[in-house]
Amino acid sequence: MSKQNSHRAQANQYDKIIKENLEVTLPVIVRDVLKLDIRISEELPDDIQHTKERKPDALKKVTDTEGNIYVLQIEFQLEDEKEMVYRMAEYSIMLMRKYRLPIKQYVIFLKDIKPAMTTYLDTLNHKYNYNLILITETNYKLFLESDNPEVKMLGILANFGKDDNQKAINSIINELQFFSKGDLDRSRYFKQLRILAQLRSSIKQQFENTMQSVSTFFKEENDFFYRRGKEKNSQEVVKKLILVLNLSDEQTAYIADAELDYVKKVRAELESL
Repeated sequence: MSKQNSHRAQANQYDKIIKENLEVTLPVIVRDVLKLDIRISEELPDDIQHTKERKPDALKKVTDTEGNIYVLQIEFQLEDEKEMVYRMAEYSIMLMRKYRLPIKQYVIFLKDIKPAMTTYLDTLNHKYNYNLILITETNYKLFLESDNPEVKMLGILANFGKDDNQKAINSIINELQFFSKGDLDRSRYFKQLRILAQLRSSIKQQFENTMQSVSTFFKEENDFFYRRGKEKNSQEVVKKLILVLNLSDEQTAYIADAELDYVKKVRAELESL
């Protein structure tokens, strides 16, 4: 596979995760990241685009708590795209023409770099701007407050604040473990989390090292985790979960699919050393 095709395939993976989880994550993003007080939200058709470019990621007709009605467009961006301002301006004109309403546009940048792309046009006959939001400026704990794993995993892209990288990564993994509804869900969330973590070059290695402590239950294949059966070295697995992730007995028993009494026995042996 060529470098260009590989890059496109990777971008498609990120886009697929965003689209799959958008119904759950969007309300949190609108309220807590964009700080918009929306009272009513109505889905709009995305057939306003007449070019070959992709359709809007999220397009809503909304009414805020003050009674203002406008069209809300949200785009999730991976690349520092020089042409972004023109693309967003085209959207704005087409949306205004079709709906005759004010337009609010937000581009949420997902990588852990500061993009250089401009957000405004200021020419003799045209003045325009959109809002650029860096997800790395949002505290990761905001996402962990949600009960939805789809929202929690966005924490891996956010700002870890005063927490060191290891503590934040552990917290996100633990939250996904506990709030997943069974093995299939947990496997899917770990697949998605690992893909999203690749956007954070500054934590990529720490994340991989941390996942090694739970990788006994998964095998790597094409950058994804799959659930394994029970391992023969269950004692070593339990030890790693206790020592590396600092999990409680209940958490360790749940993740390792082990008896609680067995976990307590292993912990007692570790503490006696």
